[in-house]
Amino acid sequence: MSYELTGKLVAKYDTVQKTETFKTREFAVEKSEDINGRTITNYVKFQCIQDKTTIIDRVNIGDEIKVYFNIKGSKWERDGKVNYITNLDAWRIEQILQSGTQNSGSDYLEPLDTFSATPPDAVDDLPF
Repeated sequence: MSYELTGKLVAKYDTVQKTETFKTREFAVEKSEDINGRTITNYVKFQCIQDKTTIIDRVNIGDEIKVYFNIKGSKWERDGKVNYITNLDAWRIEQILQSGTQNSGSDYLEPLDTFSATPPDAVDDLPF
């Protein structure tokens, strides 16, 4: 299942080569909402993996972005202790144009990656 979140990019980090064949990159988005007259601000950290680590390159700190992501969870056991880990895996980013800037009639710039809008782990449930 795919999710999306819109907010302001507040941090982006360098790509980390975890193993010889696996790399990740993290970034953080600030999301503010007005709830019953109070502004609530949350900071959400995402990760990109493998070939998706470059999708954050074309946006800058302070830009409004829309992040498409999947929620991934895993169970980790060591020395009799169990831990559960949740990752928000970003797979697409769109930069949102600010009001007053030149716009060709669209609320969004072209997607910042060249992949389809289908999440990478989408299941084709057609019976044939």
